[in-house]
Amino acid sequence: MRILLADDHTLFRSSLRSLLETRGLEVVGEASDGGEAIELAGSLNPDLVLMDLSMPGLSGIEATRHLAASMPDLKIVILTASMEDEDLFEALRAGAHGYLLKSLEADSFFDFLDRAMAGEPALTPELSRKVLDAFLSRGATETKAEVPDALTGREREVLELMVEGITSNRQISKRLGVTENTVKYHVRNILDKLHLSNRTQAVSHALRHGMVEFKDSPSE
Repeated sequence: MRILLADDHTLFRSSLRSLLETRGLEVVGEASDGGEAIELAGSLNPDLVLMDLSMPGLSGIEATRHLAASMPDLKIVILTASMEDEDLFEALRAGAHGYLLKSLEADSFFDFLDRAMAGEPALTPELSRKVLDAFLSRGATETKAEVPDALTGREREVLELMVEGITSNRQISKRLGVTENTVKYHVRNILDKLHLSNRTQAVSHALRHGMVEFKDSPSE
């Protein structure tokens, strides 16, 4: 995994680089603001960017929005101290694949990086619940009629499981009794039909438009 760090605090970047390299991960570059992150991502072609939110000049949100549009295969995970709901929602709307707090334990941090690289949302259960609650509360103002009924029955089943928090191909394949390749096929179709770039956006989109019903007691 080739990683680009974007944070305006030099000491934090140095510590994070050391932590990543002890796990055998390659840090290909460091950026101190959003503009530099965009420039380095274009020249270094990393697999993943760890992006801070509050940086001088171009913000992490703006840099994420630019990179998500120009480099759709690049995984972007926000790594921040901000617990503000609006920062979380803006980051996901911008195209981030995850939102992690700097206070996270190291083992959990690396688990979430693996999830992001696998195309799964990198969100702690607490933040996932915030996202779900926020979109559910908006459901009364947005109706199903606003979204084309383009998904097949099986695609809707896959989407419902992702909304419940079952996001790995292995878990979904086990629940539906199909192969992991079949799950990948359905997920790709869902993203293509809804014009989205990752599974986190698919979950947000589904809840925002009332496409599925969220169950309060998701299955593991």
